[in-house]
Order: sequence, then structure tokens, then C-alpha cells
Amino acid sequence: MSTPTSRAGRPPAELAPATLDQILDAALRMFADKGYDGASVAALNRQLGVSHNLIHQRFGSKEQLWYAAVDHAFSSITAGLLPELDDTTGGPLEQFRRVIRRFIHIHANRPEILRLLTVEGVADTPRLDYLYDRHIEPTLTAVSTPLLKLMDEGVIAPVPKRTLHFLIAHGASAPFSLIGLSRRIDPGDPLDPQAIAEHATVVADLILAGLQHRPQPGDPA
Repeated sequence: MSTPTSRAGRPPAELAPATLDQILDAALRMFADKGYDGASVAALNRQLGVSHNLIHQRFGSKEQLWYAAVDHAFSSITAGLLPELDDTTGGPLEQFRRVIRRFIHIHANRPEILRLLTVEGVADTPRLDYLYDRHIEPTLTAVSTPLLKLMDEGVIAPVPKRTLHFLIAHGASAPFSLIGLSRRIDPGDPLDPQAIAEHATVVADLILAGLQHRPQPGDPA
């Protein structure tokens, strides 16, 4: 007696379980691309090639999956920035220059993080509260506190913390989250490692030059 043959293509879920990192990375991309309301756990199960109830069993709900994916993503940002935040070589301005460059490199490799923030940052929701209180505010404080001290001392120009944040987090990282537009503006590949490094250096130099510029008498207001 012949036995049914398995369908060609994706192996059965029990033979190809996804790792936790694979699940969380795929979930983050889904939430970034579809938004929370448009995200489907069933579709994610199919994409990963796992059983239809695996994610529910591991996380309990779509909401808990969202929180887990966010924590997983932002832990990579913290881990990537920590060496620069601990290294005070050259003083706070040179440290900030290194932090900017490193931040841009991180987001070039994880553009879905900025896309998620763009989606979740539109309205006040419990999810935005969680993102800000748990992840954004602590990092922003760690990065900006030395600069705010220099501003108070008159060493660098006073710039609102919000302005600095959006210039770096959303402005400088936009070529990687808006990859289609980025490729239309310039034919070069924005994800080429050399292009990322050059972009990061230019951004850091421009921001540091602006911070160190002191208005002179007679300059336009």
C-alpha cells in the first residue's frame, strides 16, 4: 500500500521549528510593516512555517508578542550603544560623535525598528507609553545628559533635546527605513557598508559642527 507523499516546499512545523530570535525578528517586521491592528499571528505562523498555535502557546496573545518583540529589538540597540556610552575618551563631544555613528549603523541593520516607531509614535497609546518609558527615554537621557551640561555651561549651542532626538533617530536613520525613496534620490546602494559608514560620519560631523557653532555679533537672528 502506498503512503501519501508530503507536499513539496516548506517542511512540517514540527520538523522546522523557528528559534525565539527568528520569531521575534519576524514579529517586529510584521508590526512595523502592518501596524499592530493589521498584524496577524496566523499569518506569522504561516510565514515562519510553524504550527498554527505555536506563537499563541509561547506568548499567549498578540499583545504579549508585541511587547516581547519590542524588548528584543531595543535590547540590541542598548547592547550596541553601551560600549560607546561607557567610553568617555576624548570628552563628551567626541563621545557623542561616536554614539551618533554607532546609532546610525545599528539602525541601518535594523530599519524595522524606526518603521515601528513611526507607526506607534502617531498617537498616545499604552504601547507608545511602554516604548517611551521602557526604552526611548532611558537611552535618550544617557546620551543627552553630558550634552545638556555643556549647553548649560555655554560650551555648545543650546539645542532642544527633542530636536536632537529627531535629527538623529528619525532624520539620519531615514535612508534605511525609507529604502525605496532613498534609492530614488541617489542611485548608490544606501545599504552598502561603505555608504553607511560615510553617511554616519557626515551626519555626526554636521551635528557636532552645529552644536559647536557659537553665534557671533552681527550674525542674522
